[in-house]
Amino acid sequence: MTKPIFCVALCVIFSALCVSAFAQQPRKVALIGVLDYLAAIDRDEVFFQALRDLGWIEGQNIAFEYRWAEGRMNRLPALAKELVRLKVDLIVTRGRSAVEAAKTATTTIPIVMVRAADAVENKLVASLAGPGGNVTGMSEDHADLNTKLLELLHETLPQAKRIAVLWNPTSATYTRSFKAIQAVAPALGLTIQSLEFNHSLEAELRAGKLEGVLEAAVKERAGALVMMPAMYNILGSRIAAFASKNRMPVFSTESQGLEKHFGLLAYTFGTNDMSRRAATYVDKILRGAKPADLPVERPRKFELVINLKTAKQIGVTIPPNVLARADKVIK
Repeated sequence: MTKPIFCVALCVIFSALCVSAFAQQPRKVALIGVLDYLAAIDRDEVFFQALRDLGWIEGQNIAFEYRWAEGRMNRLPALAKELVRLKVDLIVTRGRSAVEAAKTATTTIPIVMVRAADAVENKLVASLAGPGGNVTGMSEDHADLNTKLLELLHETLPQAKRIAVLWNPTSATYTRSFKAIQAVAPALGLTIQSLEFNHSLEAELRAGKLEGVLEAAVKERAGALVMMPAMYNILGSRIAAFASKNRMPVFSTESQGLEKHFGLLAYTFGTNDMSRRAATYVDKILRGAKPADLPVERPRKFELVINLKTAKQIGVTIPPNVLARADKVIK
């Protein structure tokens, strides 16, 4: 064998050995912290499937640390700090309060919002186009959504003239939503009854104050109840008991618990689409992108969900023109 050929052969063998040795090296497993204001049973399977579709396989190149607040918002700051102490590579959040807790706990670990209300107004990011800092993802405009919900309520129950709205006055997002509802109500011939309840205070939850607040809607002969989304998820079973007992139509911008919690109609963001899009943020950041360089996105899809089971139980007939527009009908 001539010297040049021998050298080439050695190079090929050496390269093959290097490739083989590299292939045997364990790949870095990305550790993702998941911070959610809900319970483990509400795990967002669409989001995790989207990550798998992007090549992130649990147990191979990605692992998760879950922290669930189970509806107790005051637990979120401590849970966020736990994730930071674990030195996770990225924190995935759902809900404005979860984002705030994570942002307070770290200014360096990337944070991806699967969904969060009014990110700019709540000072979670500097702007949609240039979020800055370590937070990016999906953000919702709840004021416009609640305005549309009230219009759908009026179409569905034209005889209802007094509408009770359950909201938390300590929340900036809920305050904007409530004001938006108040602003559009006169044009629809509606009177708004304010039912204020701070769902983040465990003492008030245990004391049964919620039921007293809801009874005011019955006393004032409200024709329907509008629920703010986080409150619906957290207080759903108690709202369902009240609505069933009083044959009260419940409307919300949250469809997740519509069937479980006796709701009648929900008009909401396309949550599955938002979950899939949020997964692309995680993918980009794990591949080297910076959160500050990834613009925050708004929902592109909206969903109208109607629960005909509830309608039958409380004696409500959904108008054909409303029913025809439904994206999902629960029978």
